Amino acid sequence: MADYRTIKAEPLTNAVRAIVKAGGSSDREAELVSTNLVEANLRGHDSHGVGMIPRYVQSVVNGGLAVNAHVKTVLDTGPLLTLDGLTGYGQVIGHEAMELAAERAKQNGVCLVGLSNAHHIGRIGHWAEQCIGHGLVSIHFVNVISRPIVAPWGGSDARHGTNPFCVGIPRRGKEPIVLDFATSRIAQGKTRVAHNKGVELEPGTIIDNEGNPTVNPRYTVIPPYGAILPFGEHKGSGLALVCEILGGALSGGQVVKGPSDGKYNVLNGMLSIVIDPDKLGTGENLAREVESFVAWHTSSPPAPGVDKVKIAGEPERETKKKRLAEGIPVDPTTWQEILEAGKKFGLDPAAIEKIAG
Repeated sequence: MADYRTIKAEPLTNAVRAIVKAGGSSDREAELVSTNLVEANLRGHDSHGVGMIPRYVQSVVNGGLAVNAHVKTVLDTGPLLTLDGLTGYGQVIGHEAMELAAERAKQNGVCLVGLSNAHHIGRIGHWAEQCIGHGLVSIHFVNVISRPIVAPWGGSDARHGTNPFCVGIPRRGKEPIVLDFATSRIAQGKTRVAHNKGVELEPGTIIDNEGNPTVNPRYTVIPPYGAILPFGEHKGSGLALVCEILGGALSGGQVVKGPSDGKYNVLNGMLSIVIDPDKLGTGENLAREVESFVAWHTSSPPAPGVDKVKIAGEPERETKKKRLAEGIPVDPTTWQEILEAGKKFGLDPAAIEKIAG
């Protein structure tokens, strides 16, 4: 990692905030976008971090990402919300959608929210963590409207996106459970990171443009395109199918129907179920039983080469602690792309370099 630069979280946030603001965003929008992206880097998900800025900038330039848009309420019956993201920054739309959902869940015990047409909403665990902050359990099904990048089980080309699934469960006085994963073997952004680093992927992760196994990440980044394989064979592929339909169609949005239009736009649909355990009358039971099971689960003797059995969300918290102390590694290709993106909004690369220290 000799070629890497390591940037502390605060100056990196400031640099990204400056770029977003240069694109016409309000202070509030620039704050939500920059802190969300850097948080993804802090938690080790560089695929959803500051490396997305070049795509966002291109989407603004193309007219596919609406600056300063806010979530639109299409239907509100109290426990049921249907929302339209109006192609606004997903970091803003997601935040507003989850605040509305949390408010309704506290009033009614549950909120089922369908969110459509949000520009890339990033790391889905972020939205589960927002609900956890309100003491709420949440379940999220997400689809992706962009260039198809994942092959169905048994298929030989890409037919849908990475279609994440996420569950957040709060714990009293302890770190929460946050299960958050793409239904593909690897997140699309992780293949971009590998390509920028010049490293190969694990065997069995992707196929090339002819449907043959390959370890070269270029087949998911530059034409001719191949596809990422689903995780868990038919099980992951089945979950991706469900995420596509629930996140894309039941939410009030759209599903992938064919090849991409060639633009850089990434739209997400998300169906979220947000539950107040206290209103359900099971808050005390949940608190007690969660601790019983976590204790049993994590007390399994570690397998060879494993330090301890962890719960979902724990590795990300450990990475965050490390990166807050040491800084966030950014590869040279990604950093150059970020500087070039800033130029498209009229920002001098030297100014961005100065902000980032």
